[in-house]
This record gives sequence, structure tokens and C-alpha cells, in this order.
Amino acid sequence: MYIENIELQHYRNYESLSLTFSPKINVFIGENAQGKTNVMEAIYALAMTKSHRTSNDKELIAWEQEHARIEGTVHRKYGSFPLQLIVTKQGKKTKVNHLLQGKLSDYIGQMNVVMFAPEDLHVVKGSPQFRRRFIDVEIGQISPTYLHELMQFNKILKQRNQFLKDAKYKKLDPILLDVYTEQYVLSAAEIIHRRFLFMTLLQTWAAHIHTSISQGKETLVIKYKTEKEITAESTVAEIAAVLTARLNEMKQREFDRGVTLIGPHRDDLQFFVNDYDVQTYGSQGQQRTTALSLKLAEIELIKQETQEAPILLLDDVLSELDDYRQSHLLNTIKGEVQTFVTTTSVEGIEHATIREAKMFHVERGTVTEDKSLKEE
Repeated sequence: MYIENIELQHYRNYESLSLTFSPKINVFIGENAQGKTNVMEAIYALAMTKSHRTSNDKELIAWEQEHARIEGTVHRKYGSFPLQLIVTKQGKKTKVNHLLQGKLSDYIGQMNVVMFAPEDLHVVKGSPQFRRRFIDVEIGQISPTYLHELMQFNKILKQRNQFLKDAKYKKLDPILLDVYTEQYVLSAAEIIHRRFLFMTLLQTWAAHIHTSISQGKETLVIKYKTEKEITAESTVAEIAAVLTARLNEMKQREFDRGVTLIGPHRDDLQFFVNDYDVQTYGSQGQQRTTALSLKLAEIELIKQETQEAPILLLDDVLSELDDYRQSHLLNTIKGEVQTFVTTTSVEGIEHATIREAKMFHVERGTVTEDKSLKEE
């Protein structure tokens, strides 16, 4: 899978931009704050309908404009077709092959991307919210039904939280909470079950890759952290039973706090290298190797599930990796994964993959193909 071209209109600092890409490696070179990451973000947004940098869609629209438009042609094993995302101040519209999509969950998955940015190096030591988002984004790309389930879960969670919040100040019918709880448990159990299935697959790939990067010295184990009675072998019904029991135990505390305290929105991931918690005891090198292993495992997992390699977006991340990890990453993607790289300079990146890339120079929102850098 690869993206053949992209067109931007009123997007960030690009009034209008049209680019054609190599199906292999594309490198965007320029100083900071010139617009390199905006191109990367646009490719990500075309795939995922949202930015990896902000939750406020209005920030994608150029100053004093009413909308931003991203269009691109995606090549998959069954042919090429256009994708379109239009972001307005009222909402978003998506099209696949010129046909308007009724739901975002019907659109996501048409083009699969894996983003690796400096903040992803902190997936190990960052907040649990960051790791939950990582899980949800990746499952959503390979399973549109999961996205639908997740939206349903968030809707029910919001209703239940609102009831608990209101109950602190006024008398409400307790039967209504029972109704919300029953719906909540069924939805939450499905989410947790799907996450366990995904993490089992990801663990298989990540452990193998981590062992390779560490030259056989380290073993990586990923654990999905939820209620201790729930395991990867638990059925949806068993998960629901555990959640029901725990919610009954926590009922008074939830009323006191005015919020739901049990469920997938509270879960987390744990990473262990040679049985040590990497988040707490791992060196910076081990944490970075773990993050890199996760990203490369994402690529392999998406390939396994869709029978096509996803598009890899490396946003200013090569400079954050030492020579060995940099070479491992570039060797892994060589010739198979369409890759986009942003960097301030290719100096110091001694790898044939970069030398064979299609080069673009970015300055003040203007992008030009730089053939001279390739020839050198």
C-alpha cells in the first residue's frame, strides 16, 4: 500500500499544495517551523480523519478560511482510488472513490498508517492515557467494528458519569443507574476483550523485534493492565461478570467522586524487559528500544491483518535514535514500506535507503523536489 499523491487546500500554512510521492522513501528537509510536519500530519489526517498533534480540528484550517481540504490517491493491491477529507468549523466530511461516507468508522482503514514521532518515544514512560490511545488507534485501523464499539462505549460512559455527577446534588431514580451500568458493562467487556486479543498479537511481534534489536540480550513482555481477575483467556461474559462485581463494590465511592472508576478508560499497558518494569527501572536506551519495537510490531501486525504493508511516517525521529537503532529501523522498512521522513538534515544518516529517497525541500510553506540532494 502506498499514497501516490496529495493535494492540500487551506491546510495549516499551505494555501495550496500538490505533491507526487515515491512508493518507497520520501524525505522532507528543512528548518523547524517551515511546514515539514504539516505535510506529515496531512497524510496522517487523510488516513485517520484527525491530527496526531491536536484534538481541535479547527487548528487544521488556515487562518481566516472556512475549511481545509486534503485529497490523495491511495494504491492498494486491488487498485488505486481517491480519498478526501474536508474539515470545516462545523465538522468533517469524508469520501472514498468520490462517494460520501456516512460514518467515520466506514472511512478509517482505507489507508493504514503508522506514525513514529518524538513523543512516541515516551509511550513507555508517558501517561496511561497515551498508551490507551495507542491501543485504540491501532485496533481501529484494522477493525472498523472496534471503532464503532469504542464510540458506543464512550457515549454510555458519558451518560453514566453524568448520572453520578448529578446524583451528588439531587435525588435521581437508582433504577436508571442500573440501566446505565448494564449497558456499560456489556460495552466495556467487549472493548477489554478486543484489546487483549490485539495485545497478544502485538506481543508476539514486539518480543521478536526487541530481541533482534538488543542482539539477543533482552526479552520484552507486554502486559495489559486491567482488573486482576481478568486475563487474556477470559471470555466477554466472564469479563462482564468481573466488572459488574467490581462496580457494585465501588458504588459508594463512585457516588462520592461523581465518576465511573472501573473500566477500559482506566486500564494501562506495562512493559517488562528481562522481568524489570521498563517504565520505572529501564534505561533511556531500553525505553527507546521498547518504543521502536512497538512501532515496528505495528507494521508487521497490520501487514498480517490486511495482507499489505502500512505507510510509515517518521516525523523528526531519526535524530532521536542512535546509529544502531536508526540502521535497524531503516533496514526493516527498506524496499517494502512506503516511508515519509522529516529531518533538518540528512547529514549523519549513512544509509542506502535515505540516499535512494525522493527528496523535498521545505521553506516557509513552499515544498520543492530537491533532485540535487539525491544526486550528491
